[in-house]
Amino acid sequence: MALDITAAAAEPALLDLPWDIPLEEWPSSLLAALPRGISRHVVRFVNLSGRVLAVKEIGETVAHHEYDMLRDLSRLDAPSVVPVAVITGRVGADGEELNAVLITEHLQFSLPYRALFSLSMREDTATRLIDALALLLVRLHLIGFYWGDVSLSNTLFRRDAGEFAAYLVDAETGELHPDLTPGQREYDVDLARTNIIGELMDLQAGGYFPLESDPIDVGDRIRTQYDLLWTEVTAEESLPNQQRQYLVSERIRRLNDLGFDVAELRMASDDTGEHLVIQPKVVDAGHHNRKFMRLTGMDVGEHQARRLLADIDAWRATHDMQDVPLEEAAHDWLTDVFAPIVRAIPRELAGKLEPAQLYHEYLEHRWYMAQQAGHDIPREEALASYITNILQSKRDEAVLLEPASERSSSFSAASHPDLW
Repeated sequence: MALDITAAAAEPALLDLPWDIPLEEWPSSLLAALPRGISRHVVRFVNLSGRVLAVKEIGETVAHHEYDMLRDLSRLDAPSVVPVAVITGRVGADGEELNAVLITEHLQFSLPYRALFSLSMREDTATRLIDALALLLVRLHLIGFYWGDVSLSNTLFRRDAGEFAAYLVDAETGELHPDLTPGQREYDVDLARTNIIGELMDLQAGGYFPLESDPIDVGDRIRTQYDLLWTEVTAEESLPNQQRQYLVSERIRRLNDLGFDVAELRMASDDTGEHLVIQPKVVDAGHHNRKFMRLTGMDVGEHQARRLLADIDAWRATHDMQDVPLEEAAHDWLTDVFAPIVRAIPRELAGKLEPAQLYHEYLEHRWYMAQQAGHDIPREEALASYITNILQSKRDEAVLLEPASERSSSFSAASHPDLW
């Protein structure tokens, strides 16, 4: 049987991989040392042509379905891994047929939830992951994507300022519809709750989740957060005519704060003519991300963008630049403030965090030092302390290897948990 490769772009280097060997027997010389989450399939990470790819052995029909789903999600700009290829027609050296494989790009600086709990065994870690998953689920439902297998295990997480951003990594059971029924949405949320509770119980049994925390109470948060977000993004609201201008602006501001832009808003008078009924019809996630990209050209996480935009505003205020156009001020900030911090990171530490997350953590550390000292801390002193006491002890999240050894420092994970 001839090897068959389905790919959106030519990938001749794929032919160099040993497709006649079962994936679990691939030599370690090919593999990238990345953490693997729990999967029902054999998954391996490989270095190929200067990038890291995730290779998953799976049935041919399911592989093509998941590849198509991931391509659709990428086209719709949904937070998900990017598909590279499906390879079928694999035959082992003994003549036995081997399973097809689905190949996706590794999401750089992402971590499976278990790797995050190995860094910090706190209930707060779980709640932040659940909040990120709830937002991801809302975004997917808004574009008509029914997941069908929602869990922490099927999600990757990237640090996004003090929060996490969630990305879909498994679309085997996914379906794309023009709109989802309430029943489809409810099933996804209920399944997410059930799976999360089970995953937290498993972590607790392994000593990675606090014994004093109740996995059921924590897992229930997915429904609360999902319902709050879905209502804010989609619900009708009746506004008194005399307050309509302010209240319409307030609704849009709340959506912006959640990271959504309102592209279309339905407005109509009620039967009495005394109230205006409004309902967001088209909302796009990534409000702060788009604004920051327009100003700087950098594509960063939503919470990172919000934090960096605030830093630009603070920098303008402290440098008497309020009358300078925002675009010009942002360019100066990028050149004079952000870039020098990133360039000062030693080369051997550059893979620890992506630049926007690194800058956010530097700001947090500088603020923490100022609180301890009772006065402002010079940039050079704060940066040196951050590199020595925080960054060096982090695991390399670009290509995550083994956990770093614990450090004894007043700026440890225990004393400064938001940076871990």
